[in-house]
Amino acid sequence: MLGMDFFGKTASQLLKSFEPRIRDSQQQIETLLGDAGLMDYAKLSTLSEMSDAYRAMAEDLLLHPLRFASAEMDLAKKHLGLARYTLNRARGKEEAPVAKPDPDDRRFLAEDWHKHLPFDVLQQAYLINSQAFLDWVENIEGLPAPTRDQLMFYARQLTSALSPANYPLSNPEVLRITWERKGMNLIDGARNLVEDIRQNPALFNVGMTDRTAFEIGKNLATTPGKVVYQNELMQLIQYTPTTETVAKRPILIVPPWINKFYILDLSEQNSFIRWLVGQGQTVFIISWRNPGPEHKNLGWDDYVESGPLAAIEAVKQATGEDKLNAIGYCIGGTLLGTTMAVLAKKKLKPIVSTTYLTTLMDFSDPGGIGVFINDHSLRGIERAMEKKGYLDGRAMAFTFNLLRENDLFWSYWTNNYLKGIKPKAFDLLYWNQDGTNLPYRMHSYYLREMYLHNRLVEPDAMSICGEKINLSEIKVPSFFLSARQDHIAKWKGTYKGAKAYGGDVRFVVSGSGHIAGVINPPYKEKYGYWTNDALPDNPDDWFDTAEAHKGSWWPHWSEWIKKYEGTQVPARLPGEKELKVIEDAPGSYVKVKAGDVI
Repeated sequence: MLGMDFFGKTASQLLKSFEPRIRDSQQQIETLLGDAGLMDYAKLSTLSEMSDAYRAMAEDLLLHPLRFASAEMDLAKKHLGLARYTLNRARGKEEAPVAKPDPDDRRFLAEDWHKHLPFDVLQQAYLINSQAFLDWVENIEGLPAPTRDQLMFYARQLTSALSPANYPLSNPEVLRITWERKGMNLIDGARNLVEDIRQNPALFNVGMTDRTAFEIGKNLATTPGKVVYQNELMQLIQYTPTTETVAKRPILIVPPWINKFYILDLSEQNSFIRWLVGQGQTVFIISWRNPGPEHKNLGWDDYVESGPLAAIEAVKQATGEDKLNAIGYCIGGTLLGTTMAVLAKKKLKPIVSTTYLTTLMDFSDPGGIGVFINDHSLRGIERAMEKKGYLDGRAMAFTFNLLRENDLFWSYWTNNYLKGIKPKAFDLLYWNQDGTNLPYRMHSYYLREMYLHNRLVEPDAMSICGEKINLSEIKVPSFFLSARQDHIAKWKGTYKGAKAYGGDVRFVVSGSGHIAGVINPPYKEKYGYWTNDALPDNPDDWFDTAEAHKGSWWPHWSEWIKKYEGTQVPARLPGEKELKVIEDAPGSYVKVKAGDVI
């Protein structure tokens, strides 16, 4: 034991002596590559984070050799089992495999993996080794939860990248297709790769859908309407009514600006906006601008003032009404919440109810993206943004894809470039890759003040538009919609944010995730939702006593909003009041792509 203790101390001292040199080397490499324009600093920061994570793993290996030896013995036993399995299969005897892929793991679904013994063994060896590595990382002692999550994330990226399914010579399905098509799949794959590079200048993202199948305004974002107002940051769309009468109080939607507003207006049958219009609502939505270098210094205050506050005044002018209802989605909901806090501080009451769709106010549990929320990662992101003036929206999309890397990166890598299959047309995935850029000042503030320090739920801890804000001062009725499988705005985190509000709160949980949990039209009769009139302190207590319902949450919300929509009035046409028509919906701002502003 004394020898092991001496070994551990010596290893620790050795690692610490090398740490400054490692840091200096990282910084020199990052500076050289960055100055040469060879790589975006955000990706360099990710590589640096990965090297830190792998160094921490190596340190644990040196400091705890007995634990590593025990893990090695367990691993050896499994490989002995795999050797017996191999011998028996070679003799023609079938038996249960030593390792099986997860039922949801699509990488090894092809029969070719089991049919041919060498690839069957290769697949199982990979599964055994990768699981052993992940188990070892998960059991590293003395780590705080955020550090453990970060190590697990980067360990998962490594094991996923090393999967035999990702390489042509170790993937039997790819080899079979190559033989059957006489290599044309590789030629088609090369064409797909070139096209994806062309579609993403200066920042590669794997293609997930047939981009040529969609055009905004033609088969996406097609609900009829007009742009009736615009400023530097946004255009405001008013939709054309389809009913003879409408609710007296109009609805303003504040969508996220990380992605574009037409997630709420994809196909006609799935469009939340078209459904709202059909329900007799006068609907307005903000369409955010895709910012470039000239918008570098736009901050959160600018988004409040030029976003919801400007839109509220424009809606008043467009309708002649002085009261309205508001809906915020994701970060758009966070912006709406801060706007409501500013209005409460100023004792202004233009909004009579708010609806928040999968919105975080309390960021104590940031979901999967939490692995990037630390000082080192944020400094890297800030340096990238400071240099360019913004964070490229495509980099943000890539980051979110890594949270489910096998489904959202490697599966497309294999299909697109190894099998030579052109991605199918899928409107949701087209939207997912059509991101928006994020101004340096605003995004830095958002990541640090909300994600890192979680100050939004602290009374008077944040100053917005010159006002110390407090969410508990917001007294208007609010409807919070969260999604049970949401990994971006986890429902228990959104519950904490709802509890911070001072007014009457209606909390509802839908089935599915961040998108499908929201975009769930009634005709599908899918997923279901849960309601509870009580709002106990513990979210688990809320769910344990909640009532389950079948189908979409949309009709339930429609009943809730009736209390705040006012009487019926003749339908309003865009441009008939003070604000005149600028152009047809969906407007021009939404058509600018992230790569176009480079």
